[in-house]
Amino acid sequence: MRPQHNIEIMAGLFLLLGVVALMFLASTATDMGSKLGKEHYRVDIRFTNVGELKPRAPVTIAGVTIGTVKDIQLDPESFEAMVALDIDVTFNQIPADTSAAILTTGVLGDKYIGLEPGGSPDVLEAGDEITITQSAISIEQLIAKYLFSTNTPGDDE
Repeated sequence: MRPQHNIEIMAGLFLLLGVVALMFLASTATDMGSKLGKEHYRVDIRFTNVGELKPRAPVTIAGVTIGTVKDIQLDPESFEAMVALDIDVTFNQIPADTSAAILTTGVLGDKYIGLEPGGSPDVLEAGDEITITQSAISIEQLIAKYLFSTNTPGDDE
């Protein structure tokens, strides 16, 4: 074989290994379910606004991922978003009066659901619904409220 041909083969193998490594990193970085067990139970939540929340978004307590968003549907009667969560069975002692909020990672990051445990001795079970909720905060609405507010200096009198 010619030396030029060997260099081309080595460069091709190096490129192929690089592509395989990138695919491996991409698949492990986006697989949220692999950190959780295979068994889970379903809990439902209703929100008036889910913002940009998407299925497979993390569900956390105190910053620890305990589950994922399974599904998001619109209730045709109340026009609320019905969010189904898959909670890992190892977290089966979550109080029944737990509250849920849609939070953002960073200023403009992805949405996720943060749970804040209550103090009830009863625990959430499969099929239960979390009723204490805080919907997503829309940055556009906050900016519009600030820009178009009618308060002017001297209105405090």
